[in-house]
Amino acid sequence: MAPKSKLQMIGSLLRKDWQLYSLLVLPIIYLLIFKYGPMIGNVIAFRRFVPGGSIFGEKWVGLHYFQMFIHDPTFWRVFTNTIILGGLTMLLTFPMPIIFALLLNEVKSKKFKKFVQTASYLPHFLSIVIVAGMILQLTATNGSINALVQFFTGETINFMQRAEWFRTIYITSEIWQGMGWGAILYLAALTTIDDSLYEAARIDGANRWKQTLHVTIPGILPTIVTLLILNMGSFLAVGFEKILLLYNPLIYETSDVISTYLYRVGIGSSNFSYATAIGLFESIIGLILVFSVNAISRRLTERSLW
Repeated sequence: MAPKSKLQMIGSLLRKDWQLYSLLVLPIIYLLIFKYGPMIGNVIAFRRFVPGGSIFGEKWVGLHYFQMFIHDPTFWRVFTNTIILGGLTMLLTFPMPIIFALLLNEVKSKKFKKFVQTASYLPHFLSIVIVAGMILQLTATNGSINALVQFFTGETINFMQRAEWFRTIYITSEIWQGMGWGAILYLAALTTIDDSLYEAARIDGANRWKQTLHVTIPGILPTIVTLLILNMGSFLAVGFEKILLLYNPLIYETSDVISTYLYRVGIGSSNFSYATAIGLFESIIGLILVFSVNAISRRLTERSLW
């Protein structure tokens, strides 16, 4: 009997489990319409778009808009600020769910563990608008934080009018909102670690800290690597909605990022071709980061997405 070709094997698998594969139809349609379809619009980064004209632009201008933002000092200020804010966010918010999951894993009381997990998940389900409102209320001159500051120093701080405070406020809110939810995958990964590994480590005289270093962390390393690579793809896409709701012209120096700049230039000023060129540049940088981190991970840890 001749061996089946790849197409025949795929066809037999589809016929065998067609009910499961049919669940992919709607997600695929969604991706095609809302993710891949709009990519055609990137052509206006190379063409002059005129409202009311063709959606693919009126005139070919080549790299004109790329040259515009390369020579625009405002763009480089925004780009630098995005790198700093994205780097700090990645550096401080990415490890927190891992640490939180490791700490929860050591809790013996199941009731207390469930309570802490539930309480830590809740901020993730709050609307960005509500979170931004809470931040503005807490950091207002008559807010709770300033009440404490005034109690100890006798003065108040206009947090949302001073650029040096924005990054601290933003990153703190990101940790608070995402730490519990981000820990779910790591907690699930911890349950897959074989208990016999811990028993062997204890027999060898390893304490809890050494068990964590040599058993727990290696056990969840594939999950850590996968999430790190995926997060690098959105490294430059720093939280647009939250920043848009929090920032103001007084703190543009540290709060203005590429996504908010694109909003003002593209939507506010109707300069769609210029904004598309910047957005395309941002996407290319994100793609390069994903491939780079994946290659580094494959070389250092022998684990990667592909």
